[in-house]
Amino acid sequence: MQFIDLAAQYQHLKIKIDKRIQTVLNHGHYIMGPEVQELENELASYVGVKHAITCANGTDALTLAMMVLGIKEGDAVFCPTFTFFATAEVIAFEGATPVFVDSDEATFNICPIDLEKRIQATIAEGKLIPKAIIAVDLFGLPANYPEIQKIADKYNLKLVEDAAQGFGGSIDGKRAGSFGDIATTSFFPAKPLGCYGDGGAVFTNNDEYAELLKSYRVHGKGKDKYDNVRIGINSRLDTIQAAILLEKLAAFPQDLTNRNRAAQKYTEELKDKYKTPVVPVGYVSSWAQYTLVAEDREAEMAKYKSQGIPTMIYYGTCMHQQTAFKALGYQAGDFPVAQRLASSVFSLPMHGYLLVTDKLSKYHV
Repeated sequence: MQFIDLAAQYQHLKIKIDKRIQTVLNHGHYIMGPEVQELENELASYVGVKHAITCANGTDALTLAMMVLGIKEGDAVFCPTFTFFATAEVIAFEGATPVFVDSDEATFNICPIDLEKRIQATIAEGKLIPKAIIAVDLFGLPANYPEIQKIADKYNLKLVEDAAQGFGGSIDGKRAGSFGDIATTSFFPAKPLGCYGDGGAVFTNNDEYAELLKSYRVHGKGKDKYDNVRIGINSRLDTIQAAILLEKLAAFPQDLTNRNRAAQKYTEELKDKYKTPVVPVGYVSSWAQYTLVAEDREAEMAKYKSQGIPTMIYYGTCMHQQTAFKALGYQAGDFPVAQRLASSVFSLPMHGYLLVTDKLSKYHV
């Protein structure tokens, strides 16, 4: 049994993907070829925003968002402590300070109540200038954007959606990637929509942001590559990856349906044994991971291993506990919910072909 069965998806789409790749090999435009613009148009249409700008990976997507928003030394950017390192890394990379926020016990996402407390404490301390919030769509479930946006507006903060895991999710029909001032995603192979290498994208309805993003991702170029009007980075999506993503995006709605069916089956069979994932009314998860809470997760993971079922831990060490952020001075107990989750969650296999290739009923899940 595969944790994420990329081979099964490739076999299902093989003829179409191979044809797309061959087209790129034939025209030879490997960097920023026509498939890149085609993909950007399709992504913008799917998400429901004016602009989708692709880049080399999800971390670069967040970095580009920080650059566009002018995040710099002396700024405070609020983000969850229970997430992947890149969310906070890009803040520090710009010289700003990540201010960590505890998790919501039910959804695992950033807690709006604790977020406002951290903003107020930062303002009262007066050492940093609050500038932005990065909310993460953890495990595929969009964060509580209706509440987070109210907080952002109240304190005049920019809101960034980190939809690396949330692509395909939604709140009341509004899709992940369309929340806040700017949103990002990753096309890492294990993501809900993944390519066969690295890739990422930034989404926005702001025309000015879109033009800046297009410049920043190619060395800060102006009218051509020898007219560099600002300091940028080199972060372009390869044309072959764009070609692959075009076919995977076309198949994505069915993949998303399959993921939700698999998640429903998991929940039906496991709800009496574990704390199963919560999907609030009006929300749709893209199920990047199906994550359980257990009192003794090591023992539970061992039981699954004995049946040939792989499991994974996301994320065993909170951001405030990472060596790179020790200088910020957080103490044990500062984020009780996040630390409890970090020591008790584990994830089961999840992909769009789970019910077809693995027949969950034959396992004692």
